[in-house]
Amino acid sequence: MIRSAIAPLRLGTLGLAAILLLGGCSGSSGEPNAEAAENSSSSPSSSESTSPMESATPSATPAASYKPATAEGPAENVPLPVMPELAKRESKEGLIAFGHYWFSLLNYGYETGDASPVKGLSTSECQLCELYYVDLEEGYENDDWIQGGKISISSSGSQFEKTPEGRYQLLLSIRQEAGVNRGPNGVIYGAGSAGDEQATAQIMEATYISDHWVVNLVENM
Repeated sequence: MIRSAIAPLRLGTLGLAAILLLGGCSGSSGEPNAEAAENSSSSPSSSESTSPMESATPSATPAASYKPATAEGPAENVPLPVMPELAKRESKEGLIAFGHYWFSLLNYGYETGDASPVKGLSTSECQLCELYYVDLEEGYENDDWIQGGKISISSSGSQFEKTPEGRYQLLLSIRQEAGVNRGPNGVIYGAGSAGDEQATAQIMEATYISDHWVVNLVENM
């Protein structure tokens, strides 16, 4: 059944930004404050810049050309980000690289509706993750899709000290571009997201298990 051109508002690309902005601070007693975060990343090494996220992008050219989502249809031939070797290490640099990689998987999900890469590296404790899965499911039901909403990381840093729960904390400054939920025949769900004018401070908590990282929490600071 064809729906009206303006349908009821759904989460879509609004989901992550809105959830992060409305989220509270972490309750872990080992959480660094904003000043500590600034000190930890005031003179970042190359591993603390945006390079980890860039390195998560596959270097190989996909068999078919990538096409971003438009008003006419969803993105096509979206390459799945490849985890850099650095992101597999239990170190400060490894945690930073992993954080950038994890956010690149969020972007992949927004373009494809596929939440499985994020699910594979996140625990059920991550409430934002659970909302993200619902967001994608609703954004891609039937023949609908999400246009825009890409997340970028401008800075990141970590004191790399374990919390009482055995987690490590990563502080990030992120922005999310404007986005909208679309459907066939010109359907638009709600007004969409205007995007972030200013960066938002986020905290990620992750645990290193055996030979890889998993995300336990992502919240607004």
